[in-house]
Amino acid sequence: MPNIRDYIRSIADFPHEGIIFRDVTTLFADARGFRMAIDQLLHPYAGIPIDKVVGLEARGFILGGALAHQLSTGFVPIRKKGKLPGAVISEAYQLEYGEAVMEVHDDALKPGERVLIVDDLLATGGTAEAGIKLCRRLGAEVIGCAFVIDLPELGGRAKLEQMQMPVHVLTSFEGA
Repeated sequence: MPNIRDYIRSIADFPHEGIIFRDVTTLFADARGFRMAIDQLLHPYAGIPIDKVVGLEARGFILGGALAHQLSTGFVPIRKKGKLPGAVISEAYQLEYGEAVMEVHDDALKPGERVLIVDDLLATGGTAEAGIKLCRRLGAEVIGCAFVIDLPELGGRAKLEQMQMPVHVLTSFEGA
């Protein structure tokens, strides 16, 4: 029986030489693989009340939308700076080569709402950390973060766990 790793394509030297890009578009394109990923991402949260699913730009939108649908709950996008209309709050985070900023609408979450943050890949954890901080600033309780892929050597999981954040991943790959 296939597992999630079987649906993920690895592309050498993208976007730079020495990097192996883990491409989830092949997972998304396969109906069986995509269903398997959604079911496995949801499994640890069965029976836990979740008010909203928060997706991190951009592949987190695909996963988050599907998870929100399965949970019959709302979906909230966290986007790169300048992509959302209306009033937003922002959170800067560090990249290996500089700084980036994520934003969410200032009325996207209500105090006390329980949210699950979702993305395709956990690398350094900067984007997820910014997402957690944004949700908490709006008064939401982040019950966990779920990812398809973890790159453990980059330390993202450890960063999130230091924030007392439960992390659920479907598979991991060694290397960057």
